[in-house]
Amino acid sequence: MKNVNKYARGYFMPPEASLNWTRKEYITEAPTWCSVDLRDGNQALIVPMNLEEKLEYFKLLVDIGFKEIEVGFPAASETEFAFLRTLIEQDLIPDDVTIQVLTQSREHIIRKTFESLKGAKKAVVHLYNSTSVAQREQVFRKSKQEIIDIALSGARLLKQCAEETEGNFQFQYSPESFTGTEIEFALDICNSVLDIWQPTAENPVIINLPATVSMSMPHVYASQIEYMSEHLNFREHVILSLHPHNDRGTGVADAELGMLAGAQRVEGTLFGNGERTGNVDIVTLALNMYSHGVDPKLNFENIPAIISVYERLTKMRVSERHPYGGELVFTAFSGSHQDAIAKGMNWREEKDPQHWSVPYLLIDPKDIGREYEGDIIRINSQSGKGGIGYVLQLKYGLDLPAKMRENFGYFVKNVSDQQQKELMPDEIYDIFVKEYVNIQTPVEFIKYRATDHEDFQTIVTIRTGNEVKEITGTGNGRLDAISNALQTDLGLNYTDLIYKEHALETGSKSQAVSYIGITAPGGSVYWGCGIDVDIMTSSVKALFSAVNQFSRNTQV
Repeated sequence: MKNVNKYARGYFMPPEASLNWTRKEYITEAPTWCSVDLRDGNQALIVPMNLEEKLEYFKLLVDIGFKEIEVGFPAASETEFAFLRTLIEQDLIPDDVTIQVLTQSREHIIRKTFESLKGAKKAVVHLYNSTSVAQREQVFRKSKQEIIDIALSGARLLKQCAEETEGNFQFQYSPESFTGTEIEFALDICNSVLDIWQPTAENPVIINLPATVSMSMPHVYASQIEYMSEHLNFREHVILSLHPHNDRGTGVADAELGMLAGAQRVEGTLFGNGERTGNVDIVTLALNMYSHGVDPKLNFENIPAIISVYERLTKMRVSERHPYGGELVFTAFSGSHQDAIAKGMNWREEKDPQHWSVPYLLIDPKDIGREYEGDIIRINSQSGKGGIGYVLQLKYGLDLPAKMRENFGYFVKNVSDQQQKELMPDEIYDIFVKEYVNIQTPVEFIKYRATDHEDFQTIVTIRTGNEVKEITGTGNGRLDAISNALQTDLGLNYTDLIYKEHALETGSKSQAVSYIGITAPGGSVYWGCGIDVDIMTSSVKALFSAVNQFSRNTQV
């Protein structure tokens, strides 16, 4: 690419090695989650949500289990102000949920913010000002000390307004654009704010370190977080928070490593909606923890329902490959993947193991409201016999013999390839029925009866064209006798009768299904399936179906 020399690394490493986080293997407990969907997420929408939509979205967040929800920037617009007042005045905030509001470090905005909070039972007041080199030099054109003074004046005014306003208020400070700020300066400004607020065990302060613009690899962000965590004043009374954005596509990794590095709280959104490339996706973060056997303390047991509400209110779309939520993220089209998943699911049913370990599936899709049918294995020209057989077994109870699955698999793949489309389960079933089940041409089975002879002589009534006749055969069993009768009458020669049967349903409506394969002289195997309430009749129908397949190919 051209112009590569235009770019340089814009982040700042800590002045000392901060690598203790590398000794940790995984996240052991859920952080405090704070949803910023109604602020970061809403301001990033092409058409921001109206009051009714925001109220419905707030309820969704509560139902999921968020205990901290940033509801907006109430001093920024009348819509934001009215939304907060509606939540308070209509008593829509559960007692165990804390709302959070955002304010710049400007006097009139801070005072308007506290005005909006009158009557709130408890709230986090989130103060921020930008601290990065680019913002200081290009936007504010102020020195480091002048930037610190902005933060301190805001911190003092928050303290004053909280004393003057009835309510229970917790303070939060963010050095916005933290990732583009010299680490020593970020530490200096945060500690200066903490010195004013004097956090205690009863009234801790949140220090939020946002990757407002993601500028580094995740391990750098983790080292920055660890350095801050180890050098903040009043650390035991500070809740260290993260707010990663996704400019480099590493928002989730930034948050995960940041938690290993000492962060106790994460601000993010559902499915990562937010400015530019978005905020960190809390759904992915939470379910990543879930996949390691750690309770994320959020309820994503019905992802499809959450997506439905999310897409309707935001007018955004969850992409097909979005982790956990995407339509296709549990779906296998590849034959080898389908075969492994099908065998893994069968093994799990047989062994009933304590822990989930199905190939290619990180978690059980059912745990988040997805269905095996239609979600896991879907069929196109890339699919294999295992997946096609699994679809028939899962949805229709048809457990085909292995060799028959292979035969049918090739047939279905050819159909998908010719039609250039994915085949739905009902289409696959219809193909199976049409090609294999109870086939009546060119020879139609009408009935059979066994004689009293000891050698299982059997008389079969058949129709070929307009002619109905009886044929007789002898064998070591009824099915063998009928097979011999057909071979003699039709002039066919086949061997190696492959047979399998099972119940198709249970209870009063129980049916039997039988599968038969016959081998022609050239080695080709022809398959048939019979379904009937009587197991013997289903076997005879399966035999006729296989023989008819053979007859068609030999033009009898």
